[in-house]
Amino acid sequence: MELSSVPTDAQLTAWATQVAEEVQRNGLMLVTAESCTGGWIAKVLTDLAGSSAWFDAGVVTYSYAAKQALLGVSPDTLASAGAVSRETALEMVSGALERFAAGVAVAVTGIAGPTGGTPDKPVGTVWIGWQKRGGEASARLFHFAGDREAVRRQTVAAALIGVAKTLTD
Repeated sequence: MELSSVPTDAQLTAWATQVAEEVQRNGLMLVTAESCTGGWIAKVLTDLAGSSAWFDAGVVTYSYAAKQALLGVSPDTLASAGAVSRETALEMVSGALERFAAGVAVAVTGIAGPTGGTPDKPVGTVWIGWQKRGGEASARLFHFAGDREAVRRQTVAAALIGVAKTLTD
């Protein structure tokens, strides 16, 4: 699975199907913690029939308060690094695993636009975190091009690709 352009609905479904197969092959449940995608990752996954067998929960946290209350992101992290940061993505993904029974988690935080970007964090800046229970959390920075929809689609795809990679590595 490789991301080379703005994915179509069919491509997102194909990647979601691969994630479903990997999650089930590993005997796990999956949880998503989403900010800039607004639940789109959870939607693509739960569009698949039978997803209740392997999809545990999805949490959408846009505000600092929600990230703190629902995922345990530290106020200090948000104050020092901001919501769109490696630190926040790592705390979001770890917090999701701590709060739910899932065995694997993905978290996304970014700036989908068209507003909200800064010189340091322009529109299209996205951090994605992944973690398998018992393993180390990892996070990767992406810079996606395009309008709000394009940034969000690419984020969903990269998140799904990363879940599959987390489970097969």
